[in-house]
Amino acid sequence: MFTFPLLLTIYAGFTHAFEADHLLAVSNIVSRRDHIWLSMKDGAFWGLGHSSTIFLIGVLMIPFKVGISGHSFHYFEAMVGVMLIALAIYRILKFIRGKKLVIHKHSHVHIPGKQKFGQLQLAKEHQHLHVHFAPKSTFQHTHVHSHSHNHSHKLAYGVGLVHGLAGSGALVVLVMTQIKNTFDGLVYLLIFSGGCVVGMLVAAGLFSVPFSKKLIQAPFLQNVLIIATSILCLLYGGKVIYDNLILL
Repeated sequence: MFTFPLLLTIYAGFTHAFEADHLLAVSNIVSRRDHIWLSMKDGAFWGLGHSSTIFLIGVLMIPFKVGISGHSFHYFEAMVGVMLIALAIYRILKFIRGKKLVIHKHSHVHIPGKQKFGQLQLAKEHQHLHVHFAPKSTFQHTHVHSHSHNHSHKLAYGVGLVHGLAGSGALVVLVMTQIKNTFDGLVYLLIFSGGCVVGMLVAAGLFSVPFSKKLIQAPFLQNVLIIATSILCLLYGGKVIYDNLILL
């Protein structure tokens, strides 16, 4: 008999998608998009990849009784850390490749206002230093924009596949201890995975809002967010590796 309530299982999968390492990974993926719909598709594919790994490990451990030591999952977690670092470096390189740092001066003329002590104020010209990122060329900008629309979702699915290794062992062991029936255990994993796909789809949509050209026209904010999320992903990936390899 299926003992796990359906809604509780879906909720567990939904909230699982909002864990810190998941959000950091998906934020780096969707930062290359400029439309929310494409980002949500990335989130769905991430969830499908994540679910594929969890279900595969579940099939190995539940019906086929393949024993995987708990120590092995530390290496799986470390692989996720490596993946997070690689994803952050890839995003930073992709960002730098499509931009150039522009440093130049703008001249501003202050229009004279009211007379001061009977003397006419003269217009004064001041120069201000401006530092910002700009597309390398109009052609390249157009090409990158078009490429963003046609890009596949293989990256999101691949990241999800690797990310499914993190915590999958503990989840499967929990199912094995709570559900003795093989069929019910696999159904639980499927329902959990469905909730995870929905949760990541929602998360990807929310995180993509600052990068949507239709909603926010703030290139500087978008550039800052890309750099910030990449650095956070890099640092968190290092922490995951340290926790699962160095501290063992």
